[in-house]
Amino acid sequence: MPVTFRSTLFIVAALNLAYFGVEFSVALVIGSVSLFADSIDFLEDAAINVLILLAMGWSASSRSTVGKLLAGVILIPGLATLWMAWEKFALPVPPAPLPLSITGAGALLVNFLCAMLLVRVRHHGGSLGLAAFLSARNDVLANAAIILAGLVTNATQSIWPDLLVGLGIAAMNADAAGDVYRAAGREADARS
Repeated sequence: MPVTFRSTLFIVAALNLAYFGVEFSVALVIGSVSLFADSIDFLEDAAINVLILLAMGWSASSRSTVGKLLAGVILIPGLATLWMAWEKFALPVPPAPLPLSITGAGALLVNFLCAMLLVRVRHHGGSLGLAAFLSARNDVLANAAIILAGLVTNATQSIWPDLLVGLGIAAMNADAAGDVYRAAGREADARS
């Protein structure tokens, strides 16, 4: 395993964990479904990268199993988002648009940096490297949508932009989970 892959995963895990704290705090203060979903996604990405670091020394069969487990982990933010969306329906107050957009912009910068680091090593570690890269790539797209949701919320004072982006993040994570699960399956088939 190249040293650059290990060090890249460590840096990405640290960045994700640090921004989780920022985004989760803002999400709770302003009541944002999309920031809540994305903050949980930051925590999940940190966990994924730590698990990948641990699994790199394991056998191909074990890494394939971890890849399949990671596919399940990628679904966790979606489930948390559904819970937060349900809460938002009970109390339909739009989030503060400026903190929503600014926090989304910070998340976009962090995730763009992570994606740029991971694009170089996405083919290392089979499904595990792919899982790390897909998570970061999807997060960049989600953060652009969060910024847009903040702008639309400012114009409309509606809960819907934030809610729809949060649910979109959940759907994107479900799609990435499927990609990782299939890659892990192909990895297991190739080892058989």
